[in-house]
Amino acid sequence: MDIGFHIANFTWDVPDSQLGATLAHAAAEAESAGISRITVMDHFWQIGSIGTPEKPMLEGYTALGFLAAHTQRVLLHTLVTGVIYREPAILAKQISTLDVLSGGRAGLGIGAGWNEEESKGLGIPFPPTKERFERLEEALQICLQMWSDDESPYDGEHYRLGRTLNSPQPLSKPRPSLMIGGVGEKKTLRFVARYADACNIFGSPDAAHKLDVLRHWCDVENRDYDTVEKTTTTAIYDDTDLDEFVAQLDALRELGFTTAYVSTRMPDPLRAVDFLGKVVERVRD
Repeated sequence: MDIGFHIANFTWDVPDSQLGATLAHAAAEAESAGISRITVMDHFWQIGSIGTPEKPMLEGYTALGFLAAHTQRVLLHTLVTGVIYREPAILAKQISTLDVLSGGRAGLGIGAGWNEEESKGLGIPFPPTKERFERLEEALQICLQMWSDDESPYDGEHYRLGRTLNSPQPLSKPRPSLMIGGVGEKKTLRFVARYADACNIFGSPDAAHKLDVLRHWCDVENRDYDTVEKTTTTAIYDDTDLDEFVAQLDALRELGFTTAYVSTRMPDPLRAVDFLGKVVERVRD
């Protein structure tokens, strides 16, 4: 199983002036420890399950660009971008730029978005659920078109582009890895089967059911279920037991998950990286 380091918490035991140096050091150590991916959230305020909105939160794509300059091998992407945060063509360009500057290490993680409080606070339009999913599908189509040789116009219900020019193109072949986050059974998992390289599903008690739903949509879309990478998220804390955590990952692997993105609530990211380095040694195939 691959281990990703999901950096969702910047409430560290350092002043804000040291966040950059601490992040760079933690990323370099994570890469040295055998962690294969580093991800960040695409939020502008901290989310409620981790802390109050006032806690530190770095903008996702600026942070990924910084991480690209301080790493050599890890895959970099958000987990995940809310479609309402950026115009799809600009998002496609951001991923292309990150991919070129990182030497082909960028991916796109995207979903319909959910944080209404954050959006209203910052003046970001937050349309109803149905429209957000319509926008998500159109954004997926736009990104895939911009990462191809097709520069023709795109005429959707919500987005209209006169020319989908994108130069330079990403280095990743055939294109950057595309992940869709979420577990919605009617639309999200069908979009995974139709468009994505990977899904991200919480390792909750209904995870096996969600994978069965994904398999169904793969059959409907004439997609080989085994070509979809199944990823999940979990977290470690100050008192997390190594053996118990490895057993949890083994159970997730038995369900079919091949990658676990691990976040931490520890106030010292280097302590988390040290723990994850031990995990990597235990779960590496």
